[in-house]
Amino acid sequence: MKRVAFTGRVAGLTVGGLIALGLGFTLALGAVAVGPPRFDGIEDLPLPGGADLGDHPYTVTAELQDVLSLVPHAAVKVGDVDVGRITRVELGRDDWSARVTMEINGDVRLPADATARLEQSSLLGEKYVQLAAPAEETGAGRLTDGSVIPLDRTSRTTEVEEVFGALSLLLNGGGVGQLRTITRELNAALGGREPRIRSVLKRIDVLVTDLDEHRGDITDALDAVNRLSSTLATRKDDVGTVLTGLSPGLKTLEKQRGSLLTMLRSLDTLSGVAVTTINASKDDMIADLKALAPTLKALADAGTDLPDSLQVLMTYPFTDEVLNGVKGDYLNAYLNIAAVPGTRVIPPVVDEETPAPTATATPPGETGRGAKKRPPSPLPLPSVSVSGSVSGSGGERG
Repeated sequence: MKRVAFTGRVAGLTVGGLIALGLGFTLALGAVAVGPPRFDGIEDLPLPGGADLGDHPYTVTAELQDVLSLVPHAAVKVGDVDVGRITRVELGRDDWSARVTMEINGDVRLPADATARLEQSSLLGEKYVQLAAPAEETGAGRLTDGSVIPLDRTSRTTEVEEVFGALSLLLNGGGVGQLRTITRELNAALGGREPRIRSVLKRIDVLVTDLDEHRGDITDALDAVNRLSSTLATRKDDVGTVLTGLSPGLKTLEKQRGSLLTMLRSLDTLSGVAVTTINASKDDMIADLKALAPTLKALADAGTDLPDSLQVLMTYPFTDEVLNGVKGDYLNAYLNIAAVPGTRVIPPVVDEETPAPTATATPPGETGRGAKKRPPSPLPLPSVSVSGSVSGSGGERG
């Protein structure tokens, strides 16, 4: 790499410079023979001519977008006067720019906001860095040892290749013909469709605006997809097992595809028949519903009367109200005949002032006035069925 850099430096020298280079090389070899043995490469040899760095040179670093073919030992100039040299060319901190380290004569004073420009001495000459002060003095101090000229204050000249490329483009007609074709095709495509294209552009503008307003939601969705992908990646074996388990089912579905298609066709036919039937019976169904309307209205008007009547019907023939209203032994006699011996029912509610008649259940073999009075028996429930024969007569009136 260093030898290539040195070769590029020599390519920019004139014939006189090459002669001086030979003399300097000879003197350098003599110095090496006499001085201490320190020689790392031919690039370490001092070139004849060049800038005088003085006794106290200072180092300045410039950040360039592109250094082209700039090499170490290239000149640093101020107003086309050599004031220093390039000591190092390396990659920048962002990996998309270059850093050029320069040594400048200590007697040269430059403002702190000085600019650096990569230029070329001639059409095929060497590259060098030109330092210049700004057009207006800002009083920003001066460059010192370790100062950095940032990327926004550096630039470069146009390369020869770029000039030749532009010249070739100009001589060959450039892209004018292609531009004419593109313009003609665009006119043919857009002619007469301006309102539609304007509408499309407005819709695109609305879409882009909505997307811009939902950037946070889109970002959250992408993050969720990323998390889902990470989860699926960690469960790759489970997903593989599921897919393997689905394979027999898919094969079965594939085998029964004909039956499924037949079923779907039958369902389609059934739906057609059902629609036809409903359409054909629509008038009759509407008439039936209209006929049911009075009945439903009557049921609605009945309100709670219908449930109450059903409750009374379940207690027929003797409801609670009937038992409260009947006086005397006639009902008790009937119940005494119909009841099963030993049945206990709830006695009727009687008025406290009037003694209620008492129904006595006479056991078999005890009849007449001499029979022993038994306590009143409760009335039987309506649901009690008569089984067997019961003997006895009505009890005495209380």
